[in-house]
Amino acid sequence: MDLLNTLVDKGLRRELPTREEALAVLATSDDELLDVVAAAGKVRRQWFGRRVKLNYLVNLKSGLCPEDCSYCSQRLGSKAEILKYTWLKPDEASQAAAAGVAGGAKRVCLVASGRGPTDRDVDRVGKTIAAIKEQNEGVEVCACLGLLSDGQAERLKDAGADAYNHNLNTSEATYGAITKTHTYADRVDTVQKAHAAGLSACSGLIAGMGESDEDLVDVVYALRELDSDSVPVNFLIPFEGTPLAKEWNLTPQRALRILAMVRFVCPDVEVRIAGGREVHLRTMQPLALHIANSIFLGDYLTSEGQAGQADLDMIADAGFEVEGAGTTTLPAHRSEVAAAATGGGCGSKGSGASVCGSSATADEAGCGSACGGCSGHAGHEAPVAAATAATDGPVPAQAEAGDVRSDLVAVRRRGAGTDLAPNA
Repeated sequence: MDLLNTLVDKGLRRELPTREEALAVLATSDDELLDVVAAAGKVRRQWFGRRVKLNYLVNLKSGLCPEDCSYCSQRLGSKAEILKYTWLKPDEASQAAAAGVAGGAKRVCLVASGRGPTDRDVDRVGKTIAAIKEQNEGVEVCACLGLLSDGQAERLKDAGADAYNHNLNTSEATYGAITKTHTYADRVDTVQKAHAAGLSACSGLIAGMGESDEDLVDVVYALRELDSDSVPVNFLIPFEGTPLAKEWNLTPQRALRILAMVRFVCPDVEVRIAGGREVHLRTMQPLALHIANSIFLGDYLTSEGQAGQADLDMIADAGFEVEGAGTTTLPAHRSEVAAAATGGGCGSKGSGASVCGSSATADEAGCGSACGGCSGHAGHEAPVAAATAATDGPVPAQAEAGDVRSDLVAVRRRGAGTDLAPNA
């Protein structure tokens, strides 16, 4: 297919595809799906080989958020029966992080629900970062605390944070239909604050909220323009008790096409399969590893993922390898620039307007009313050997887009904030 050959050539040169080409990827048929995956896989292997980066989420503060993000189980007015607890102590968070590191995670994302941190919260998170780094040598730490005020990104950087997550989630044109309590511009401002402070910026999207193909392309192009070092792709987990509970718009094939489009637009950044992969990709998760080079290990913020050991088995069975702590995630042309200056990323600040490149290390998909999928991210304790399955009972072999699959959504009842061991 001429389209895919063109996209592979551009991806290997770090050249920006046209919007028409990006839209055409989303419009490919199921008969063409394996060709799309193979083409995106060539680009992925060029910049990341067969490495898979593991990331681990620690939910520092769960529920009771004053923001109204329609996708979020922690939102104002949510009736979702999720765990609710206030700040974990630094030693509790460190123990939770250690479980993920023991399972192979090289980055820990510290997430807290809420509009944004107070200065006291930043101090609290700084102590938690110190505790985690003292116990886990070489681990990367990303913070995801919501909207940042002036000076807070710098304080997190000084405290030892490596990255900051704040997702754009959807296009600017449709953002107001998802959230009323803050704006798309607020999110952009926080990503820019993280960049300016020298933190690696992580920003991604949520697919499956009823958006159009044009919306998906818009938000991914915006992420490239923002120079996000990593792009977490969340797939909406339709939690009962939230406004989007009935939005079941994705098939595994659709999810793979979205991931491929992201890879073609941002060829040399960390593309992460984030919240909702088990729910929407299901048995096709291994195919997604040929496109994305990063996943979260184990459970999510308020929902349970598949067993951590199952994640590791899937990576090995698909012929990939877990990225070691001593390996730099991003290609040299990006990581070297990041070492010399403030983090850059996938976009116009690279070596040319049409080039995706020049940046720092990559990261996460978190939460805090700033997240991109409060309905699904992680953070807990205990080694992989203690992992348990995330769902009970048989799951139907196939479902059409629009079918409600509540059997696939399990509220997290283990790990941080509970008396049960985590699924790491």
